[in-house]
Parts: sequence; structure tokens; C-alpha cells
Amino acid sequence: MASFTPLPEELMKERLAPPSDGPVRLLIDTDTANEIDDQYALAWALLSPEHMTVEAVTAEPFSFAHHQPELLAAERAMEAGQNHQEHLVGGFQGWIDRLHKVGQRAADLNFILPPEGMELSYAEICRVYDKLGMPSDGRVYRGATRYMEHADDIVESDSVDVIIDHAMSGDTPLYIAAMGCVTNIAAAILKAPEIRERIVVIWTSAYPSHAPHCNRPSLNLVQDVHASRVIFDSGVPHIYLPGYHVGAQLKISRPEMEAHVKGQGAIGDYLHHLFTNNPLHDMFAIDDRARRTWVIWDIIDIAWLINPDWVPTILTTSPILNEDLFWEKSDTRHLMREAHDVQRDEIFLDFYDKLARAVR
Repeated sequence: MASFTPLPEELMKERLAPPSDGPVRLLIDTDTANEIDDQYALAWALLSPEHMTVEAVTAEPFSFAHHQPELLAAERAMEAGQNHQEHLVGGFQGWIDRLHKVGQRAADLNFILPPEGMELSYAEICRVYDKLGMPSDGRVYRGATRYMEHADDIVESDSVDVIIDHAMSGDTPLYIAAMGCVTNIAAAILKAPEIRERIVVIWTSAYPSHAPHCNRPSLNLVQDVHASRVIFDSGVPHIYLPGYHVGAQLKISRPEMEAHVKGQGAIGDYLHHLFTNNPLHDMFAIDDRARRTWVIWDIIDIAWLINPDWVPTILTTSPILNEDLFWEKSDTRHLMREAHDVQRDEIFLDFYDKLARAVR
């Protein structure tokens, strides 16, 4: 991997401090069609101009195809009465049991690949803008169509150049809210390492850096492990918001959707539609959907920008992501800021208020 000169300590501490003055400059890097949480986060950001100015939105690739070989292996092992090492939250057995219950097998699942995931995300970003009655022209960009193949692989795309251009312009730092794999951001850092002085990456993924668990269940991290390591190893100012089990607290139920989201303009009705037609329900063969909650993971990025007290954080050292995808901690590493809790109710109350205010 490329060697990066550490940023000056004072600059790093300045960049890692919670924002305090006026709306911040924001670029959102998102796999918006992956499930339903990115749409909520993007809408909330666009409805919060007093806190952030969304300068651009870049589309990330996504794919669940990396699950298929292990899912097939787990199914074979289960049917042979053998043990299988599982690296999925909830385990592969629950997924396979649900598939079998509805008459499907692991081989029946059709996983889209990264190029299609990026194109679907690009279209979904534009759809959210449209539902909000906001123009997307000149604001939304296509990103990587593949993942990094080695540690120094610069995956070129329009998004890479957009990230660099926005980072190098303006008089204040560019915050980048990363809501998926970080291929676009890693490529921009590798292509123009000087942007590290001018950006702050806010990323939600994986387990807390002190956790003893394998990080393979994290879709955002595991899709592009090389890119993930760039974020932790390059010394870029990084606000790390673990998904498990910090962002995982940001669950919402159907009754809440009916009471506070449905009917709140075109965007509210669309978000309600997404919740009640969640594509991952079919993929994971989830039943009894009306009574289940769903995690709206990615709004944690926007919550920290609106009110850092809603996402309490500490300064700690950036971990090493080892070959087995476990964390290794060292006191000699550069600093990052890491979340350890969320104020779930305050976050959703503000989200509901913004939706209601938008349709007045």
C-alpha cells in the first residue's frame, strides 16, 4: 500500500473536532439502492440546509454476491450434519432456514454485481431528489463499477474526480458522508493524497475498534477490503461510526412509519413505500414483515453532523484491519474519532420534524 505522510497533530485534532460553525460543506458517497436506509439519510441531509450544504452525491457500487459461495457451503454443510463457520449477523442457518421454508434454495438467489449496483444507486439518488422537488442536474455522479484489486489500485470514475475537485475547493473542510463501501473515496485519496488535509470522512461500518469480532458481516467493509484499509491506514481524518452495535440501535417500526412518515409529501410516501417493499425482505426471506422493525443505519452519519451529542464519540487510535478481518489495536497509530452510542429518539424526532416542515 502507498506510504502516507502523517498529518500534523494539530491539524488532525482540528479536523476531528465536531463541527461548530454554520452549515458544513458535505459530499455524500452512497450505495442508495442497496436497501432503504440511504434514502432516509440523503433526504434528511437535503432537508437540513441549516446544518449542511450538500454539494454533490456520488454513487457507490454494491453487491451481495460475496455471500453466495459461503451461503452455498453453509447449506451443504447443514444438510450433511456438519458444522460451518458463519460470518453473518444472525448466522447463515437462519437465512437458509427461511429460504427453505418458502421453497427456495441458496442457488435460487440472484445477486446483482457491482456495476449494476452503482447504476441502480445513481438512479435512486436522482429519484430522492425528484421526490423532494429538488434538481439533481450537476449534483449526482456515477462512481466505481468494480472494487479495488490490490492496495494501490486506483479505480477511476467521475466520482473520484468530483471528490478531489470539491476537496480542493472552498475555504472550509469538505465532509464526506460514506454510506457503503468506500471505493470512490479510497481511489480519490490514492490519486490525490493531498486531499487528506482538506476532508473529513464520516463512515459507518463494522464493529467497534475494540471489539473481538470478525468484521466480515459488515457489507460496507467487506465488499472492498482494500478500500476499507485505505480509510483506516492513510491517516485521513476519520469519524468512525460502528454499525454493530451502535448504528444498529437506529431501528424504526411500521407503526412509526404510518404515524410520522407516510403522508409527509412525495418523499414521505416514497420512504413509506420503501419500508413496506424492502428488497432485502425478499433476499433474506424475512416473514411477518408488518411486525418487524428495520435498521436505518446510514442516518447516523447525518445525525453526527446535525448534533454530535446525538452520536457520542471519543478520540482513539485507528485500528489495523488484519488479513482475517479482525481489528488489531495499537497506541502508536494515528487518531480517529469513534462513536460508542446514539440518542435514537432525538435523531428520529428531528427526522420526523424535517419531513413535516418540508410539506407545510
